[in-house]
Amino acid sequence: MFAIGLSEEERLIQQIARRFASERLGPRLREHERSRAIFPALLQEFSTLGLASVDRPVADGGQGLGAFCKVLVLEELAVADAGAALALDPSGLAVYPLMEAGALALVGDGRRCCVVDDTAERFRVAGERVSGDFPWIAADEVDAVLILGSRRALLVDDGIETTPVRPCGLEVAGASELRLRDAAIALRIEDAGGVARARARIRVHVAALLVGVARAACAYATRYATERSAFGKPIAHHQAVQLMLAKMATRAEAARLLVLQAAERKAAGDRADLEAGMAKYFATEAAQENALDAMRIHGGYGYSPEFRPERYYRDAPLLLIGEGSNEIQQLVIARRLLERS
Repeated sequence: MFAIGLSEEERLIQQIARRFASERLGPRLREHERSRAIFPALLQEFSTLGLASVDRPVADGGQGLGAFCKVLVLEELAVADAGAALALDPSGLAVYPLMEAGALALVGDGRRCCVVDDTAERFRVAGERVSGDFPWIAADEVDAVLILGSRRALLVDDGIETTPVRPCGLEVAGASELRLRDAAIALRIEDAGGVARARARIRVHVAALLVGVARAACAYATRYATERSAFGKPIAHHQAVQLMLAKMATRAEAARLLVLQAAERKAAGDRADLEAGMAKYFATEAAQENALDAMRIHGGYGYSPEFRPERYYRDAPLLLIGEGSNEIQQLVIARRLLERS
């Protein structure tokens, strides 16, 4: 696994996140899914470890370690449960636009805030009020909503209605329909450049979760293939299975390197649209294909809730739509390539 270039502090944060994910989140996976929430004691433990605030500026109560450390944490959490990774971070993706605007205090003190992509202009603005519906957000209840348009962002913290729905994946984060009814605009962000930079960072954030899913699917399938026997030997010793495992490992590691490269560029202060688009696009493909291959290796067990491949297969498509589909990512990549040519 990639470790070159990690400082001692970054390695320590990665190890703490990995241990928390494997020892605290993993064993409680199905309990969290049933309750659609993280147990309060684990939320407190996560906060005490400082993992939720690694990328927040010191002035806003964080550790100021930037995008790179955040990616290391998200990836390790998503190996255990991508939905839990979202649930553990109340302000979530809203951090990045608000960080650009210097307004993180508006979603402090554990307030849950979600981001909705409004490039399709579902929401109507009338003066200082906004109304509209959004079909799905990854939360059962929210205290604030950040509406991210193509060139501006709006934050509202009242007039919010949510109707919980049953999701197919990311159950721990929750899911609901969102309605805004004459919600007062608490903040306007009219900086198009800042919104674009925030979008790129959100893409890297989501891509890190996808890398975690891709890694988890590969590791789980590899372990099963060494334990399950057919025709007198473990199925891992059959060439057809070995070919799948080789592709799974390569996809996961390639996606990981793309995400780390994009995070490094973001941490250096670059806009990194190209790198973020490549990372999100490739990580999505890697997670979906690895989830499917994990199901194939498990056979009928892969479709059973007693095993984890069915969850990887449900989580990956939901993360695909976060901050732009693969078609959108390819357009972003092509435009940046043409600009540089």
